[in-house]
Amino acid sequence: MKFTKQDLLTLLIGLFLFASCKNPDGVGLDVDPGSAVTGTLVVSPVKTQLVEETAANTLGQPRYPLGYMVDPVFGKTEAGIAMTVYPVSTSYDFGTAPQLDSAILVLKFDESSTVTKFYGDTTNSKYSIDVFQLANTVTNYKSSDVQAINNTLLGNFTGKLAPNTKTKVYDIVAGKADTLKVVPAQIRIPLNKTFIQNNILNLGTAGTSSNAKFINAFKGLYAQVNKSSSTGTGGIAFFNFTGSDSYVQLVWKKTNSSSGVDTASVNFPIGALNTSSQITGVAANIKHDYAGTPVRTQLDASAASYDVTYVHGLAGVKTKISFDELTGFTGRYGKAIINKAELVVELGGGAPAYPFNAAQRLSLYRWDIAHQPSNIPDYNNYAVSSSGISAAGEALFGGYFDSTKNRYIFIITSYVQSLIDGTLKDEGTFLAPTSYNLFQNVPTATSAERSIIGSGNAVTNKMKLNIYYTKIN
Repeated sequence: MKFTKQDLLTLLIGLFLFASCKNPDGVGLDVDPGSAVTGTLVVSPVKTQLVEETAANTLGQPRYPLGYMVDPVFGKTEAGIAMTVYPVSTSYDFGTAPQLDSAILVLKFDESSTVTKFYGDTTNSKYSIDVFQLANTVTNYKSSDVQAINNTLLGNFTGKLAPNTKTKVYDIVAGKADTLKVVPAQIRIPLNKTFIQNNILNLGTAGTSSNAKFINAFKGLYAQVNKSSSTGTGGIAFFNFTGSDSYVQLVWKKTNSSSGVDTASVNFPIGALNTSSQITGVAANIKHDYAGTPVRTQLDASAASYDVTYVHGLAGVKTKISFDELTGFTGRYGKAIINKAELVVELGGGAPAYPFNAAQRLSLYRWDIAHQPSNIPDYNNYAVSSSGISAAGEALFGGYFDSTKNRYIFIITSYVQSLIDGTLKDEGTFLAPTSYNLFQNVPTATSAERSIIGSGNAVTNKMKLNIYYTKIN
């Protein structure tokens, strides 16, 4: 954690000075009285405005969304995945007279224990997932980019999704009996055998002589939910391509001069790691339809007053917040050192209910003078160090959902001090969903979660900024 002279002075003043609170009902955090931050408390108003996100960059993501969800407040969300398939090795030889037995697209659910690997309904909804061939190689990675496809259906999965359930499959072993093994939670989509025979096996070693040559010939695959064949509320699943558990599995027979006919199996990987250990060749296309929803109403009339505002993942919507009164803080209260400032974000519209659970974590960031996203100073002070991101520091900064009190809290003492002193100008401050284990100050494609939160104008569950300060000469 970084400490400045001002931080040390603040700490000393907080330890040795005592003053009364003007408004004890405004306190956002429950603290031990023995370690409470002292000083005069001011509850400063917060202005909120709902805005649409820009498209997310889906290059090199740790996980990718696929699904379709219908939400009474946030409308319809759909996400598809474009996947570049690579040969397992250059000049791969399928042997003499290879004849395909089966081809299966295997997509592994994200396995991280700290993040929501699926957002939506796994209990009642049925999902129909279609697979097509890409018409072009993957070169565009914005979530708004439409990936062109050939309309011939190559494969389909229909059923419920089980993102937490491992499965058993047979492992094909050349020259030996097949063995049963346990594999991570996944979906397995059989692919058209004639298509794979003609477009992979029949290419021979010439077709796999280089990655570029194979990709140019095969293009890749695109998976999307068939909305007309799916039922229920639906949901968004997340799949991982960073390891070796998502692939196209080919099983075929080939002629062997000594033993007749052998059965062989190989996994063609999806995506590839670049020099920065990012996945390339995989992209997500995300669409939101807010028509007829409270979100659309508020976006179309943003100047009106509302009791709630919204945040929605997958590059959906975010809330812009403004601290207009901080520019006049010194004139109103005198020159002050801020002992502690906390932004309290309450849920609005009632407690969330399955499958529309509140977002596990929100990000809070600001625009710089060029209106580019930048971290709040407190996030940098708490979480960022020369050795990387500190999980303990991120916890101190806040933004994690408190399911007991249905709220989020951010500690933004340095930011508020800078806004009051005029060393930083409030060009725009934003609340948006982010993955539990990945703080992002850009539009996210790794979280589909959403929250309804109290606005700055709410009568109850009002968003507020609690400022504890000590007046100085």
